[in-house]
Amino acid sequence: MELQQAKRHQVKLRLGLSGASGFGKSFSALLLAYGITNDWTKIAVIDTENGSASLYSHLGNYNVLSLTEPFSPERYIEAINTCERADNIEVIIIDSITHEWNGKGGCLQIHEQLGGRFQDWAKLTPRHQAFLDAILQSKCHVITTVRKKIDYSLDRDSNGKTKVVKHGLKDITREGFSYELTVDFELINENHLAKASKDRTGLFMDKPEFVINHATGKKLIAWCNQGVSVEDIKIEIERCSDIENLKHIYNKYSSVQNQIKPFIIKRKETLESSDKVFIDPKTIVEPIKDQSNGIDSSTSQ
Repeated sequence: MELQQAKRHQVKLRLGLSGASGFGKSFSALLLAYGITNDWTKIAVIDTENGSASLYSHLGNYNVLSLTEPFSPERYIEAINTCERADNIEVIIIDSITHEWNGKGGCLQIHEQLGGRFQDWAKLTPRHQAFLDAILQSKCHVITTVRKKIDYSLDRDSNGKTKVVKHGLKDITREGFSYELTVDFELINENHLAKASKDRTGLFMDKPEFVINHATGKKLIAWCNQGVSVEDIKIEIERCSDIENLKHIYNKYSSVQNQIKPFIIKRKETLESSDKVFIDPKTIVEPIKDQSNGIDSSTSQ
């Protein structure tokens, strides 16, 4: 355990877009992605919305991966991995994550098939968490969209009568997902007006509603690129000459450990293999000294 001075590192963006159907989630996500990359060919869309991503193909030559049912966490993870394996992809748009939770073959349906009991979540939660980890640990910037629905509850009034109370719109995914995001934009009407419901960058919180465009993405990538870059850390790792210093580098850059871990492991293996070419002095056996003083013991009686 080590106390360190706070230091800003470059990070990969985790952006969320939520809103009701027709509020412009897919279109806004594409404009955000273009602002981040300035290159349509570096954008991949995981499309679960019946081909809706292709409706905006006039914008540019972005890539589309159509994901159909069953919408299990593992299928989403496979789609994310497919996008990451492409050499030039910098931004992954998952449009949308709602199906992983509430779609055919999604978490809620899987839970029902397991028996629908509370204890069945013990089997399903790790699978959902693996899906979240695939997003959070991705080497790409990730933009997710999520549908909203009207949230109701049954309450009792002062006379003891039950009444339906409307609480506004609620994201159709497991509660708590927005806590993991860098910025969470909520689209509030058909005019594509957006507001930030969560903002770690400080660029949009408590600001008037606005329409998302590519300039929004440019602001975000400028914020993201401040501080020490992962590329600089990779160079530091490659120059590391012993395991102890390698551990120090890993602990020093705690905010980007998921991104640098593969390079740490690779360098560790290189250092360990190079050590094996040297002979350990402890393994050297001292030669047996001749105690005969030059006399051939085979002829002595």
